[in-house]
Amino acid sequence: MRGKNYWVLLLLMLCGVVIGGFVGDLTKTISWLSWLNTGQSFGFDTPVIVNLGILVITFGIHIKITMAGIIGMAAALITYRLI
Repeated sequence: MRGKNYWVLLLLMLCGVVIGGFVGDLTKTISWLSWLNTGQSFGFDTPVIVNLGILVITFGIHIKITMAGIIGMAAALITYRLI
């Protein structure tokens, strides 16, 4: 039997983060669930722009890690191990 496909793991982890972030955003106004949206943000405040005359390249990244996102990633990892 071949090993598991790690592209499936990557896809599940991305889905877990997105769904977790969505749930965290939905629950930020509910007092007893607001802890799900607690987290840390990091990245560039303003994008870095490189103007090469005929080509303009813009670099930017902003990542927000929340408790709901971590729970979503854990659920994705458990799902991957079960399939």
